[in-house]
Amino acid sequence: MIISIASGKGGTGKTTVATNIAVSVEGPVQLLDCDVEEPNAHLFLRPEIEESRVVTTPVPKIDLDRCDRCRKCAQICRFKAIAVAGDLVLTFPELCHSCGGCMAICPQGAITETGRELGVVETGAMNGVSFVHGRMRVGEAMSPPLIRLVRERTWDRGLTLIDAPPGTSCPVIAAMKNTDFVLLVTEPTPFGLHDLKLAVEAVRTLGIPMGLVLNRSDLGDDKVKDYAQSEGVPILMEIPFDRQIAESYSRGEMFVQVLPEWRTRFRNLVEQIKTLVEKGGETK
Repeated sequence: MIISIASGKGGTGKTTVATNIAVSVEGPVQLLDCDVEEPNAHLFLRPEIEESRVVTTPVPKIDLDRCDRCRKCAQICRFKAIAVAGDLVLTFPELCHSCGGCMAICPQGAITETGRELGVVETGAMNGVSFVHGRMRVGEAMSPPLIRLVRERTWDRGLTLIDAPPGTSCPVIAAMKNTDFVLLVTEPTPFGLHDLKLAVEAVRTLGIPMGLVLNRSDLGDDKVKDYAQSEGVPILMEIPFDRQIAESYSRGEMFVQVLPEWRTRFRNLVEQIKTLVEKGGETK
């Protein structure tokens, strides 16, 4: 089973939930940190990195001696990664989505591909937890290609947890697609409710079952709970605003190490998710 752990906004505790589940459940478990712009699950798991691989994406390279400036490559590129101005043929690798259309349409065969560095994908393990994360190159603009490469490491056994990026844009969709369940982590604040609504609509568009974890649940008001009930999205766990939890986080520790009774709660959370997946997800 693949569970994607996401949030409409940053800072809700998404990585906290993902890492604590990973070390609590029994049996094979894999954690993929797809928040490639700012991965931080490794700070808590502290895995031993066994492999680090630089990854690239193909971008066009123009042979100006063969090019006849027909402009077909520029016309087919919806992302404007190629421009023809007189005798100049300009490429903008940061805009390229590596679709290969320009190379396929070029009548002169003047376009080949070269690699542009995206970042690195690292794999490792910690006490039986298999770990994979991506780290984007500084200055890189597009994270979905690197996220997809991390997702390609998904195994076909046990439990896979995906720590998705925050928000509801393309990187989040790339992390959540083709998963069995989306666990949304939110907080009882006006910002939490606003962004939760966006996240719920995004998950529904993908047609994936979902549930909520309400972090710092004893702060704020009941508007998030009222919204979840009205939308038929089950709240599967509430984590209170607890000083011991906050202190363990500040030390880079998982709070199940400090409060071992939470291990059972996280195991029960996964069992609830399995039941919801079997039943088709939402209660509405």
